[in-house]
Amino acid sequence: MLQTSLFDVPGALLDDASGRILYTPGLIAADLAQAWFAYLHAAMPWRGERRTMYEREVDVPRLRVECSLDDPALPAPLAEAAAIVAAAVRAPFDSVGLNLYRDRHDSVAPHNDKLQHLAAGQPIALLSLGAVRRMVIRAKRPPRRQLQLDVEPGSLLVMSYATQLHYDHGIPKEAAAVGPRISLAFRVRQPPQP
Repeated sequence: MLQTSLFDVPGALLDDASGRILYTPGLIAADLAQAWFAYLHAAMPWRGERRTMYEREVDVPRLRVECSLDDPALPAPLAEAAAIVAAAVRAPFDSVGLNLYRDRHDSVAPHNDKLQHLAAGQPIALLSLGAVRRMVIRAKRPPRRQLQLDVEPGSLLVMSYATQLHYDHGIPKEAAAVGPRISLAFRVRQPPQP
């Protein structure tokens, strides 16, 4: 479900001076998306992280893995997904961050990607696998536009670089039971400084 009136461009949830957000449902066929989900869920070396919040250390409520797309040991589903996403978005992605939301309790708080780690002007592309989850995208300043999108398996959400300056995005906890979901976040990283 999408709750917004920002439909001037087909697939565009947002397209103005504050950035561009595009949503493409069904970029990956349902059976292929399910096969990739099953493989990555079982095969990836998922790890939990801890973070300091409100003056105490807590578990991050999801599991993560980071991969370089030029790694010769990159699993075939990730290489295939990267090729499809790069062709659809026309960006030279070089890394993918995988997030596993195990159940309704896993989430990510509203945030923007850290621009100091991203190549200037390059988009971020999120490919969703597994269960449908709600994503909330909200403006940082008035007018406080808010988009609520039920992100489907096989769908692609693309956020321009500029949106990270003006919008936060997150996956809230769910009230009802929900199955696991994997998000593949494709990025172009800032080259390391000498």
